[in-house]
Amino acid sequence: GLDGKRIGVEPRCLRLLEFRQVKNGAPEAEFPDASRLVSSLRIKKDVGEIAAMRKAVKVAQSALEAILPLIKIGMTEKELAAELTVQLLRNGSQPEMPFSPILSGGPNSANPHASPSDRKLQPGDLLVIDWGATVDGYISDLTRTFAVGEVDAEYRKIHQIVQEANAAGRAAAKPRVPCAEVDKAAREVIEKAGYGQYFTHRTGHGIGLESHEDPYMRGDNMELLEPGMAFTVEPGIYLPGRNGVRIEDNVVITEDGAECLSDMPRELRVVG
Repeated sequence: GLDGKRIGVEPRCLRLLEFRQVKNGAPEAEFPDASRLVSSLRIKKDVGEIAAMRKAVKVAQSALEAILPLIKIGMTEKELAAELTVQLLRNGSQPEMPFSPILSGGPNSANPHASPSDRKLQPGDLLVIDWGATVDGYISDLTRTFAVGEVDAEYRKIHQIVQEANAAGRAAAKPRVPCAEVDKAAREVIEKAGYGQYFTHRTGHGIGLESHEDPYMRGDNMELLEPGMAFTVEPGIYLPGRNGVRIEDNVVITEDGAECLSDMPRELRVVG
């Protein structure tokens, strides 16, 4: 039997009900935390996994391009989210999407984790769209920011800064480079431009079967990047009560550098 054995578990992924059932079946067993072990087995993606994520990126990009002509001033964030969800399914995403799409305009775009609301798009808004698709169980996670009609010069400026920070983060991603260096490269661009206090989250996170997994691009993570690691680069600037910008791409470390799976335009496009 299993009594007296050591059975590794992932506490973050295991419900209490399920754990009790396992423990009842082997009351004398030990249940050490195996999260790091499982993560180490999943952190480097093989060719098939990367191919699935590449498809998930293509599906997501096609879906968003399909809704851009539909965006009109006066539409609500919820209406846009519904259109995007339909297009994700039509373009090939599994129904089990990585997360509910974030479509946030104006003051709502200054909240990195906003949910679509009944707020209507207004001229001068920045519109942040954070979305992804699932293909063969593997996910994509992208963000682009759009101008709803004409926007203030400062908003164009912060979009350009974030675009440069995104490029710097992607350029820093190479084998044997610490994850912290990716965060530092992106963050320094925003800090030097005077907006450091408005970049309020880490620069990126791993992707694969889940939308958030190892490795994490944050300032205290000295883990070295290795070929096969896949993650996001997503710097942002969020001006509370006004507008926000985020640009997010999906990157895979290769033997001699990194491949960006996403190629959708990053410059500020006007919609509405």
